[in-house]
Amino acid sequence: MAAAFVLRNLYRARPALRCPPAELPWAPRRGHRLTPADDELYQRTRISLLQRESPLAMYIDSYSSRGFVVNGNRVFGPCALLPQSVVQWNVGSYQDITEESFSLFWMLEPRIEIVVVGTGDRTERLQPHVLRAMRQRGIAVEVQDTPNACATFNFLCHEGRVTGAALIPPPGGAALTSQAQSAE
Repeated sequence: MAAAFVLRNLYRARPALRCPPAELPWAPRRGHRLTPADDELYQRTRISLLQRESPLAMYIDSYSSRGFVVNGNRVFGPCALLPQSVVQWNVGSYQDITEESFSLFWMLEPRIEIVVVGTGDRTERLQPHVLRAMRQRGIAVEVQDTPNACATFNFLCHEGRVTGAALIPPPGGAALTSQAQSAE
């Protein structure tokens, strides 16, 4: 308490040492800005779209053990996704995949670059002669479990690649629901 009293009296006794902040020979500088400068308040942000989303692009919204939701449409059971359509795929498991079941992918124009195959909840090996037949026709095949195949298909479609998918729903409780379905 005594020290505060002494310092207060010293401050009052020497008026020449006191200067208001405006009279300081240097202005205090802030190392960072918390508010925008005046010229930044009146600028507008411009956004240029380089490429609009294609309304014909196929995207997998969600999957479950019963099927898939593709562009908002429910598809039950195994399905084949083509660049502009969805068809039921007549296979029960990865063991039923034959050269004939892949024939719809090489009959299309424009040619499909890659087919993503979802084999259920686990990645399974397809028969070598089936993969060889696809490779001879110039179509790459990516075999994955269904959750990863759905993500890969969406990614390739977003890149603008001519992509197909052959998907078998994962059995059991595996499911991905979109935010739109969760809201319902």
